[in-house]
Amino acid sequence: MSLIAAVDARLIGAQSTGDSSYWAGLIRGFSQIETDARILLLSNTDRPKNIPDAPQFEWIRVDSPTSRLWSLLSFPQAAKKLGAHVVHSQYSLSPLVKRGGVTTIHDVSFFIGPEWFQLKDRLILQNSVPATAKRAAAVITVSETSKAEIEQYIPAARGKTHVTYNALGSNIKEMTDEEAAAIVRDELEVTDPYVLTVGTRWPRKNMQLAAQAVDKLPDAAPQKLVVTGKFGWGDEMLGDRSIPVGYVSDRQLTALYRCADLYLAPSRHEGFGIPLLEAWACDCPVLSSRGGSLPEVAGHAAELEPTYEVDSWSDSIATLLESQERRDELIKKGRVRLGDFSWKETARKTLDIYKEAADA
Repeated sequence: MSLIAAVDARLIGAQSTGDSSYWAGLIRGFSQIETDARILLLSNTDRPKNIPDAPQFEWIRVDSPTSRLWSLLSFPQAAKKLGAHVVHSQYSLSPLVKRGGVTTIHDVSFFIGPEWFQLKDRLILQNSVPATAKRAAAVITVSETSKAEIEQYIPAARGKTHVTYNALGSNIKEMTDEEAAAIVRDELEVTDPYVLTVGTRWPRKNMQLAAQAVDKLPDAAPQKLVVTGKFGWGDEMLGDRSIPVGYVSDRQLTALYRCADLYLAPSRHEGFGIPLLEAWACDCPVLSSRGGSLPEVAGHAAELEPTYEVDSWSDSIATLLESQERRDELIKKGRVRLGDFSWKETARKTLDIYKEAADA
């Protein structure tokens, strides 16, 4: 009997975030492997354009009055009616899923740094995620670092947590340096040399550190800091040398990476860190914090800053900007490291987890 897996596909067509990149990449990986499994993609919207055309997929729209009711009732009831052996969701898993439940928990930063979250969100996550992990037949996460942290903070996840790495998304586009420069100049109106940081602006991403460090660069380093991403919450202030460009298109993001002298990843904690891969794909050298899994993902392909001190970050940025040789070395290592991550391999491992969960 062929495996039938019901997947919560609501995030696949959403704006690009780490979570939506995971689901879109996983589905693309499923489309690249031969399998007799049926992958039922359930959502409360019509099928988005970025779903590959593959025989194992079936897009099923399931409507519900609210998103919460969809997760708790509509999704599991539809999955059961469709004969699914496995039900795969993210962070939350309905109590109606009695067997074959799989949840992806990207990280447990809400336990590690509760101050990084608004009170309501923190309380919901701290209460619901352990209960979900207990109900699940299998837990998936995206790094060995996250696995260790999940099993530390959620004892119920011990022995059933599996690692499947993220990989590069389809949002990074092919373009020449000349095309990239024109987009940055004409569409985003950035004309100064710059370093780049990307992400939703909330406390965990720690963008203020990048802004303060760039403000303290010596006069010999004229670079500004381009900040892109949605505004989240918190009191983080950008600096005098910061250029916020807001949420940008995929081609604009690609252009920003390609034209940046350096990518800064000052986050206090990451379950994975997809922007590192995006930077490497665009030949942009990386200076990263040691937050969460970032050292694991970076390997030797990024300069790792051991502190969150502004002066130390500013010195490291200045040193890298002065050394084209070191930046070229990081670019070469980034290209190599990028090849270690594959959505096809992640999908293959995920199918193996589904089979194990269906038999549990």
